[in-house]
Amino acid sequence: MGGQNYFMTLCSMSVMWMLRMLWGRQHCTWPARMVTRRHGQRDTAQILLLRGAKYLPDKNGVTPLDLCVQGGYGETCEVLIQYHPRLFQTIIQMTQNEDLRENMLRQVLEHLSQQSENQYLKILTSLAEVATTNGHKLLSLSSNYDAQMKSLLRIVRIFCHVFRIGPSSPSNGIDMGYNGNKTPRSQVFKPLELLWHSLDEWLVLIATELMKNKKNSTDITSILLKQKGQDQDATSIPPFEPPGPGSYENLSPGTGESKPDALAGKQEASADCQDVISMTANRLSAVIQAFYMCCSCQMPPGMTSPRFIEFVCKHDEVLKCFVNRNPKIIFDHFHFLLECPELMSRFMHIIKAQPFKDRCEWFYEHLHSGQPDSDMVHRPVNENDILLVHRDSIFRSSCEVVSKANCAKLKQGIAVRFHGEEGMGQGVVREWFDILSNEIVNPDYALFTQSADGTTFQPNSNSYVNPDHLNYFRFAGQILGLALNHRQLVNIYFTRSFYKHILGIPVNYQDVASIDPEYAKNLQWILDNDISDLGLELTFSVETDVFGAMEEVPLKPGGGSILVTQNNKAEYVQLVTELRMTRAIQPQINAFLQGFHMFIPPSLIQLFDEYELELLLSGMPEIDVSDWIKNTEYTSGYEREDPVIQWFWEVVEDITQEERVLLLQFVTGSSRVPHGGFANIMGGSGLQNFTIAAVPYTPNLLPTSSTCINMLKLPEYPSKEILKDRLLVALHCGSYGYTMA
Repeated sequence: MGGQNYFMTLCSMSVMWMLRMLWGRQHCTWPARMVTRRHGQRDTAQILLLRGAKYLPDKNGVTPLDLCVQGGYGETCEVLIQYHPRLFQTIIQMTQNEDLRENMLRQVLEHLSQQSENQYLKILTSLAEVATTNGHKLLSLSSNYDAQMKSLLRIVRIFCHVFRIGPSSPSNGIDMGYNGNKTPRSQVFKPLELLWHSLDEWLVLIATELMKNKKNSTDITSILLKQKGQDQDATSIPPFEPPGPGSYENLSPGTGESKPDALAGKQEASADCQDVISMTANRLSAVIQAFYMCCSCQMPPGMTSPRFIEFVCKHDEVLKCFVNRNPKIIFDHFHFLLECPELMSRFMHIIKAQPFKDRCEWFYEHLHSGQPDSDMVHRPVNENDILLVHRDSIFRSSCEVVSKANCAKLKQGIAVRFHGEEGMGQGVVREWFDILSNEIVNPDYALFTQSADGTTFQPNSNSYVNPDHLNYFRFAGQILGLALNHRQLVNIYFTRSFYKHILGIPVNYQDVASIDPEYAKNLQWILDNDISDLGLELTFSVETDVFGAMEEVPLKPGGGSILVTQNNKAEYVQLVTELRMTRAIQPQINAFLQGFHMFIPPSLIQLFDEYELELLLSGMPEIDVSDWIKNTEYTSGYEREDPVIQWFWEVVEDITQEERVLLLQFVTGSSRVPHGGFANIMGGSGLQNFTIAAVPYTPNLLPTSSTCINMLKLPEYPSKEILKDRLLVALHCGSYGYTMA
């Protein structure tokens, strides 16, 4: 009965709407109450159209189709198209409207594409045609770059989404066209081939012009580097006037005019080759991104299109010029470099040549690009968001709570409380990371072993003695990933080889020195000397510890019968190195990286080398007292010239490096200084200088601290000796533990 009453009410509303349309008193409006039910809206539209209702906009120009697309009502759009076929193209053109939400457009087109194979192909072909038109407009220097770029990439994203979905049929997901089959599904890309052809011609043209301008250099990239200081912002360059009447399209590929010849005359008069790059680099890069997206959507997940790899190799030098000009183009348009290691390797030397500070900024900008705006302090809404850990079992209890926590929330922010303690905030978080980093290398867990010099750590190949070792390695990876994600430093240094494992960089024989210096010397000797007549009788197999027993392990298939010679000794040394440094601890490395990559994507961490990764994770290994003094603030009555402050810094100069570390940890919650020194120390809400605040003196009063704001509350001691005594007592007895005082 309720359903019948609802339908009657809906129908009466529909009749009123229909009469208003037919009488012309009010152009077509879509009652808000009808939008609440998709099927009700569809049925209403069906009734109205059957009765001959006119399709008209309301007084604000809003049509029924506009409202349906805005709400993602694909079923109602389907009904409207059945009665007014011209609306199909209207929907396709709507993909260019920035005011419409992209996910709603996807939802509508996804529904329409499911109706039949022919409808699916028609949608894709139409989208491809619109994308091609927008792409050519983007390549026109007279067009608005920002608007056309956004429009092209938006349409291509929608196209790729619809292509992957397809209609519900047994063949769905099988024929993706990536084998080059001339099938209907692969043919929907045909309109885009015109755009890709134009892109190819433009890149060839620029390469040709660069070669013409090459003088004493043998590398196109070096031309750009020489001219880099003379670059102008693209917006400051006078518009490039193409040959022929009217517009840039006369210069476009496929117009019948030779671009190199046409361009040469104008360049001599108004712009050099560098101006052409300035005006076209961003436009071409956006089209390259669209090309990559279309190639990728035809491939199985995780595979890079052979066609796109061939494209990058063909235009390698010009693309390197673009990256040299503006390295951030990697994040703006050249996503394929971050997603395809085989392609990124060709550009890595350009990326690594950029200042470390710039790469750090890019890293964090894109690491947090998909997260809600945050000041990096997550304020939990309930107790379930707080990581409640026990000091007396901090490693195991932390492992348990982190494994159960929501990964997305941990990326946004961390709240930690020690069981039985009231304190909570960024100071507690920093202390948690500091203690955990020490616990990770605690020999009781057998996860890591010390290097030969005792200062760095390497995964323990015998960690299997701990039944939970792989779970703990995964947890260790999570902690380091979380620390890096939230710019927290850890109190641990690893061997260079382990940093390489995190970065995916191959190890070499020199890395062996960190765990076995004598063995590394032997490998060096083999490389430096002719071993032809020494009778070493080495083979491509070595004796090594396997689960507590010595076994002969082949370095490659059949290695036991392959002699090491002068010709293959370099291969032998590399394989021995990989066995000792990688294969022997591969399960541990894999488990660690599984946890680390939950918070740090491999594509972003590759921006750094092993030395830079150490700086990011652990900060500077030494404390520069002069830098500390330079970046300290004073409050509550203290000034730099006060006797107590003078005594304090004299004490800091006198104490040991270890005690300075304790002091830093006591005040900031971290025992490490970030890259860039004390000027970059983080507080609870961003950068926060080390601060010393005055406190009235009473006998035996110890210094205290507020770690969330990096503040040392230093009593006004009557002498340097008393200050030093009280400070050292506080450091050695009060480093850990927080209250609400």
